[in-house]
Amino acid sequence: MANDPHHDAPVFDLLVIGGGVNGCGIARDAAGRGLSVCLVEKDDLGSGTSSASTKLFHGGLRYLEYFEFKLVREALGEREILLKAMPHIAWPMRFVLPYTPSMRFENDTPTSKLLSTVMPWMKGRRPAWLIRAGLFLYDSLAGRKFLPGTKTVDLATDPAGVPLKDEFEKAFEYSDCWVQDSRLVSLNARDAAERGASVLTRTELIGAERQADQWLVTLKNVETGERFTKQARMLANAGGPWVRDLIDRTSRSNMKTDVRLVKGSHIVTHRLYEHDKAYFLQGRDGRIIFLLPYEEDYTLIGTTDREHHDPNVPPEISESERDYLLGFANEYLKQKLTPDDIVWAYSGVRPLYDDGASSATAATREYVMVLDDNGGAPILNVFGGKITTYRRLSEQAVDRLSEAANRSGKGWTAGVPLPGGDFPVAEVDKLIASLREHHSFLDANWAKRLVRAYGTDALEMLDGARAKRDLGEMFGADLSQSEVEWLMTREFARTAEDVVWRRSKLGLRMSDQEIGRLDDFMEEKRSALDLAAPMTAAG
Repeated sequence: MANDPHHDAPVFDLLVIGGGVNGCGIARDAAGRGLSVCLVEKDDLGSGTSSASTKLFHGGLRYLEYFEFKLVREALGEREILLKAMPHIAWPMRFVLPYTPSMRFENDTPTSKLLSTVMPWMKGRRPAWLIRAGLFLYDSLAGRKFLPGTKTVDLATDPAGVPLKDEFEKAFEYSDCWVQDSRLVSLNARDAAERGASVLTRTELIGAERQADQWLVTLKNVETGERFTKQARMLANAGGPWVRDLIDRTSRSNMKTDVRLVKGSHIVTHRLYEHDKAYFLQGRDGRIIFLLPYEEDYTLIGTTDREHHDPNVPPEISESERDYLLGFANEYLKQKLTPDDIVWAYSGVRPLYDDGASSATAATREYVMVLDDNGGAPILNVFGGKITTYRRLSEQAVDRLSEAANRSGKGWTAGVPLPGGDFPVAEVDKLIASLREHHSFLDANWAKRLVRAYGTDALEMLDGARAKRDLGEMFGADLSQSEVEWLMTREFARTAEDVVWRRSKLGLRMSDQEIGRLDDFMEEKRSALDLAAPMTAAG
């Protein structure tokens, strides 16, 4: 990385506001089309919504109950495209949906209302045939090339039945995919930088003034307080929860389109079962939660849907949300969970398009893009979206802006690997074995973690290391100096928090003392590695 030359900045074709998955995806797509791009993020990449998801590439099975067929079809169509582009940080996962014939649900979805009208005796229930029909539709909407379809499972004989109460006798098993969400963000930013984009973290947008055919943007380095300006012909507002605030700082329009902030909270426990499948659980209130294998030794449980009214108030799990998730899981599990079983919890704010839905759960997950070019230079404001559809959203955003600015260039990202993802989906184990063959000091878990984070780049990261001592200082949980310096020079990491909670989840395994030593080391290294200023294009 190199320091950004603020004072001699060129006029960029596009300035992207927001370093979440949508902003980094837009920057990557635009840079790959030959546009000059600057991306600004006031914190770390993925520090908001994009690192606090349920970590899934999925169509959204429950959205079928709201008749959101377009959203589900698009998301399902993206799953295998994304898997091919990032086989290191995303992989197929089987989901087990236990059938609950006796459970009644407080369910007010359009589907349940229709069912109750036609067959009133079914009120409050999801019959097996309805679930099976929904899963058939889920399998069929966008087609599948290598993800297996739905099957029925006998829980009395299948390992999936072991952690469940004996009353659950049958389940349906279907396919979706897991993704390391915050690594997805940093790899998109890195790819954008390698294609020429300027990526400025810890850089806040103060204001933007439209000057005929371009924007004059005022920015602030949040670490030093320094203010400087950039010029750009187009703006993309991918501010997530702050999208409305950024509209007020830029276009000064009377745009009525707004965002609905919904908090989702998750809890993490020690591993609750031995197999590698996930669970899709239905609640009596009509909602669903997931139980997911997490970071080898843990289980992730989530999520909630609660209104969140101020993006500047950091989201935190409440006691009622904690108890809700524990109680929900305890309806199904033989092992009764208590607050003492929780090893970590996190919350994020989903910036949904405000469609006037009656509840946070019912609010649409569709994304909406509003272009404002009436006053000259265009700005595109992005509302909502799912992590699964980030690539399509990014492609369509750059299409809209290019059309408004009479720029040519076609979308190109479908199936193009992210850094480290240039190997077949089925060859993860082969790559792990190759890494251990070249570096015999790696144990199986260490090698697997490196491949699942960096893919083929793990070979370059460890190049020349014949023993563990060749990797420099070890900070805990097999985190080496070589890996940390890679993250600082290639993936925009500046603090220990960036490394152990976003570029990885090693914070689950490291002590406060170890994380403190890592922070001290990174502070010492920033000046030595010429990283005193916000990060910019990869070198």
